Amino acid sequence: MSESSFQDDVMRELGDDRLGEIAGLLGTDTEGARETVAHTVGAMTGGLQEKADADDDEVRQAVAEAAGAPGASGAPGAGEAPLQGVATLGGGLGGGLGGLLGGGMMAGVLAKVSKPVAQAVAKKTGIPAPTVQRVVEMLIPVVMAVFAKRAAAGKGPAAPAPGTGASGPQGGGLGDLLGQILGGGKK
Repeated sequence: MSESSFQDDVMRELGDDRLGEIAGLLGTDTEGARETVAHTVGAMTGGLQEKADADDDEVRQAVAEAAGAPGASGAPGAGEAPLQGVATLGGGLGGGLGGLLGGGMMAGVLAKVSKPVAQAVAKKTGIPAPTVQRVVEMLIPVVMAVFAKRAAAGKGPAAPAPGTGASGPQGGGLGDLLGQILGGGKK
């Protein structure tokens, strides 16, 4: 399959209804919302990649969980049925946190990068940071769904063992795994 970008997959998972909701929140049309989502997803995945490159243990565990370590954190199946319709988790503009509560470690990691992401996107786009933060909250469950689907579809190798790569700098490891799943491969 020709490489579909992570952002393209997020846009597909988001769907027209949610994109329209984001456009309304931003006070723009769907093309403006699409651009803001692209900036936001890029910043979110960049934040994850930075944490992975720093060999962040929390990111390692979150990637292992999302990549389908069976039953990790009680996540049912981590790759199949729970993803169906995930873009509507928490429904509505204020419901982003509802999606976070059931999202395991990856939701926590994404929540931690959300404020710096909102600040960066606000600076780049001129959109107020609190508005961007609400968009980020709407995108977290969608990003998690796409991440898990890509991991389950083999866009990256099997989930790393919990201690793998933590014993010093070496080729491969968490940054490369995350890069393969996100489609960037940045090392």
